[in-house]
Amino acid sequence: MIKHSSNKCSTGRYKSLIKIAMVAFSMISANASANDTNDAFSIEPVTFKSGENTLSGVLFKPENPNNKTVTIVGPVGFVKEQAPTFYARELAAKGYTALIFDPTYHGASEGLPRRYENGEQKTKDIIASIDYLSQVSSVNADEIYGLGICQGINWMARASAQDKRIKSVSLVAGHYLHPDVAVRYNGGEEKLQALLEKAKVAKEKYEQTGEVEYVPIVGTPEEEALLQFKPIYDWYMPWATNANGKGGQWENRITRMSILDIWDGDTETDLKKLNKPTLVIHSDKAASGPEIPKKLFSSIATENKKLVWFEDQFQTKFYDDIPTIKRAVDHIDQWFNTSASEM
Repeated sequence: MIKHSSNKCSTGRYKSLIKIAMVAFSMISANASANDTNDAFSIEPVTFKSGENTLSGVLFKPENPNNKTVTIVGPVGFVKEQAPTFYARELAAKGYTALIFDPTYHGASEGLPRRYENGEQKTKDIIASIDYLSQVSSVNADEIYGLGICQGINWMARASAQDKRIKSVSLVAGHYLHPDVAVRYNGGEEKLQALLEKAKVAKEKYEQTGEVEYVPIVGTPEEEALLQFKPIYDWYMPWATNANGKGGQWENRITRMSILDIWDGDTETDLKKLNKPTLVIHSDKAASGPEIPKKLFSSIATENKKLVWFEDQFQTKFYDDIPTIKRAVDHIDQWFNTSASEM
């Protein structure tokens, strides 16, 4: 367990965040060029407000736009340089304007405490991204779409249910925050309740003293890491050390009180309110396993929905494996071009 105490962020820290944002933008630019040199799009660093905090983002702008724009959110604790960049690049190559951003509390965006996973705030961030996009002169405000990846599907589903401006939504490789998933990931009900109790105590401590407790996102049971599966650890750790050379400010930690938002919720409540055209892409070896996503798909309120199954691709294949992402984006493109017209 790591502790950190801070109630205010100094001007110096936010100057540092600005520098971080510029470095991150440079890395996104380099990654885009290195992976798809023939793709006809440009990228632009942007900022926008979510409540009192300024969020750092990147806007992918196609040379031949198709009049559609997508806002993208990624896995737990993500930064924009990770999965969102890969999807934004492929979408931009097909003519979509695409927005990626660091959520509040993460990466180059503002917000305290750092690395706090909060579903309500992430939902507000998505809605704030729609507010921003609606003011961009090159964006058609009537053609804005949502894409959630891994744990991001929970907040994209919630935002899409709340905000009528999101025309259609795609949910890819969802880590569905459902009670059955929480028990499965944490070794049973008893262990889950113990983790939730510690998270509750940590939240009370923060509210009373400003002291923040942290746990690793990936690691061992002894460390009380959120995710304890070695292949997931192996994928994430190069981001913590920048050993993969892809930049970004990913940190292998989240606040302990984040556990409440992650494991004590039920996304089925939001899916039952989701009355937008909805595409779900999943696989046997993606997060949440095969049974729960199929069950939750049936809970989605709209009849205008489609489930696409990708055989046995492992979860992280949906994060940065180019063939898997291209295949997913082909389905997303088809969905966004046909489903909304059926409304």
